[in-house]
Amino acid sequence: MIFIYLGSLLFGGVHLLSILFPGLRDSFKGQLGERAWKGVHALVSLAGIVLLIIGYGQSRAGPATADLLYEGWYGLRHLTMLLVLIAFILIGASHGKGYLKKWLRNPMSLGVGLWAVGHLLVNGQRADVWLFGTFLVVAVADIAMSEIRGKRPQHTPRVRSDIVAVIIGMVLYVIFLFGFHPYVLNVPVAG
Repeated sequence: MIFIYLGSLLFGGVHLLSILFPGLRDSFKGQLGERAWKGVHALVSLAGIVLLIIGYGQSRAGPATADLLYEGWYGLRHLTMLLVLIAFILIGASHGKGYLKKWLRNPMSLGVGLWAVGHLLVNGQRADVWLFGTFLVVAVADIAMSEIRGKRPQHTPRVRSDIVAVIIGMVLYVIFLFGFHPYVLNVPVAG
């Protein structure tokens, strides 16, 4: 579990620093320069994700598999699948200039939050709660602080961007459902 804890600290920490303390973030940016700050942010985030993946992989075998905080509600797996599909579409919408992005304001964090909540519904192992909980905390903090600061997308919406977001979201969903989950994670979800 140490890798999950360290990964959560690195990934969650660097994101929460940027979200909750923009003055401190801007100070680091000013000292390092924009490109260097983005590079440091990306490297710390990547190191956090790598540690989360290693820790999560280790939790899938041995005594860690019995480390349950709560019994996941497996009967809600279809709801989880729906939440994840919507999440992928929202993540796709965050990169375009569509109506979804304009209306939802923060589709990336909403998508990540839905993805995390869906997984927390059906997974109750300590490692699951740390992994998905980290992403949920970052997503909720980003949504809340964006609303508090009045951060709004400023673009003229195009339907084409929403159509592309839906297609990208569905393609990613199929890849994760039939490829990543069963063959990389060894956790089949379809069926």
